[in-house]
Amino acid sequence: MIKKIVVGLFSIVFLVAMTACSGTTATDSTSSNAALGDAVSSEAQDSPITNETDTTKAENPEKEYRAMWVSYLEWQQFDFSSESAFRSDVDTLMQNCANLGLNTVIAQVRPFADALYPSTYFPWSHLCTGTQGQDPGFNPLEILIETAHTYGLELEAWVNPYRIALTNALPGQLAENNPANTFPELVKQVGEGLYFDPSNAKAQELIVNGVLEIVKNYDVDGIHFDDYFYPTTDASFDEQEYAVSGTTLSLDDWRRENVNTLVKAVYTAIKAENEKVRFGISPQGNMDNNYNGQYSDVALWMSTNGYVDYILPQLYWGYGYTTKGGQTRYAFENITKEWAALERAEGVSLYFGLGAYRIGDGDGGNYENAVTQWQSGHNLADMVNTGREVGADGYVLYRYDSLFNNTNWADLTQSEVQALKQANQQP
Repeated sequence: MIKKIVVGLFSIVFLVAMTACSGTTATDSTSSNAALGDAVSSEAQDSPITNETDTTKAENPEKEYRAMWVSYLEWQQFDFSSESAFRSDVDTLMQNCANLGLNTVIAQVRPFADALYPSTYFPWSHLCTGTQGQDPGFNPLEILIETAHTYGLELEAWVNPYRIALTNALPGQLAENNPANTFPELVKQVGEGLYFDPSNAKAQELIVNGVLEIVKNYDVDGIHFDDYFYPTTDASFDEQEYAVSGTTLSLDDWRRENVNTLVKAVYTAIKAENEKVRFGISPQGNMDNNYNGQYSDVALWMSTNGYVDYILPQLYWGYGYTTKGGQTRYAFENITKEWAALERAEGVSLYFGLGAYRIGDGDGGNYENAVTQWQSGHNLADMVNTGREVGADGYVLYRYDSLFNNTNWADLTQSEVQALKQANQQP
């Protein structure tokens, strides 16, 4: 009860403060590793269970977590012209995921400080009608949850916490009620991109309240963040904020603490509202990039209770992956062991993100099998089994279209689907 009172006061203070304050390419974060080349330099761009709730679900999963990412790139192919048309597309998606043997769908519902649901804080997504802020006349998130649960799937709402715009063209013209227009003091620009300032307390409150809005109003099974945290390492990005902060921390540690504060606040708010809703984050597979490039202290989140229910690194490299410099750290058989060796607090799970988008095309590594292993028809299933061997608690596939709408490698993806089905028949 005390927690709920605190969260309620937190929301009221935020609303009062906000009222007083008037004023690259189209790849998503989970495909960030698609940039071919040296992974050390950069990888950042971008049996079904029932819906019965289990109070120990987040802390002690009874079954292997088997999930699919569905990003804004998928929504670009969906028919939002009517509720019935959208329902039909969603039904096909959920049926395919259930038939594959998955138990969870991670659906991106707020990619650019916009929403696939009516929101107090964010405008309607341009993905619904082509114009940000325009109501499609129905609630896509509601349909996603309802349909997922009909097929025995759980639905996690995937939110990008900081990103407002990736480029001038994506998402395009921002709605008048986009926070970037109504509260510009919360926003920072990097190139063509717009992001909420991670050091701004009001921006953090906005993000937390945006998450709470989903948890309070929808029967979601989880909230999911991807790997967009600090958008740059440039000291000028927040030098003024750092100078006036009064902190004794270094700039890097101060930035990490800003992210830690947000992650912990989101987790605390979710659990105060509904302890059964899990909260997870999918960082880059490159631990050094996470810590030094995006200022996300993933090892802390994994080893300390009160930050996340799971960590889901994006491990999109093949077996034997070798960088241009000859390094094999990121070879799938090596990087999985590195992640599995990290300390995990009780109740924190580890899942592996697998790059279904690599099928047929390869991973761009500097080694002989960089392409051929991705044309075997069973590479993803092999990776699922490797994850089990090293102690992962499950896996997630990036992304839906790569398996079910891949016209370039249709026969190959069918083989991968069949191999995954067989792998998922194991207990």
